[in-house]
Amino acid sequence: MAYPGFGGYGAPGMPGMPPQGMHMGMPMPGHYHPMGAFPGNMAAPPISDPMWGYFTAIAGQDGEIDAEELQTCLTQTGISGTYTPFSLETCRIMIAMLDRDMTGKMGFNEFKELFAALNGWKQNFIMFDQDKSGTVEPHEMFKAITSLGYTLSPHALNCIITRYSKNGRIFFDDYVACCVKLRALTENFRRRDALQQGTVTFQYDDFIMCTMTI
Repeated sequence: MAYPGFGGYGAPGMPGMPPQGMHMGMPMPGHYHPMGAFPGNMAAPPISDPMWGYFTAIAGQDGEIDAEELQTCLTQTGISGTYTPFSLETCRIMIAMLDRDMTGKMGFNEFKELFAALNGWKQNFIMFDQDKSGTVEPHEMFKAITSLGYTLSPHALNCIITRYSKNGRIFFDDYVACCVKLRALTENFRRRDALQQGTVTFQYDDFIMCTMTI
């Protein structure tokens, strides 16, 4: 059974989610496989791939995009739908979540991985945004986080609500920012928890890098 805080970003079967990993013989929500940025050791995607068109229209000669370019790219894809487009800060932490080589940029394969995650998070948000207001209430946010596979204490959940709510409601952009940080910090913690017991020891510098870059 997952220990508190050892959740993931997608529950099994959620639309748009990549295949789940395994842990102790059970599905582990939120597991993802490292993928290199394009160009890299993978063949170029077919021109018919719609994501390739959005990406290459923005990416420079290095085949990567930064936070401002990601913001433009996601706006053009229409992933936000009727919700407010993603802020630049949310785009920064999206890149940080998948920036395994610490370049501050995102390659095509990372972009596709992000887009799959965004689709899953959007489906989850829509499920709890029943009045189609573009926001969810705190008690709905509790359910949304739990449904994504996280096991957090009431105190931790309340801290999250306080951090991401505006006038008692959570907007889609802030919801996604929360999901990004939960996934990234959980993955950073998981990689250091060799015994999978829910406890790790951080050196101060390592802790700062794990938290301040997200």
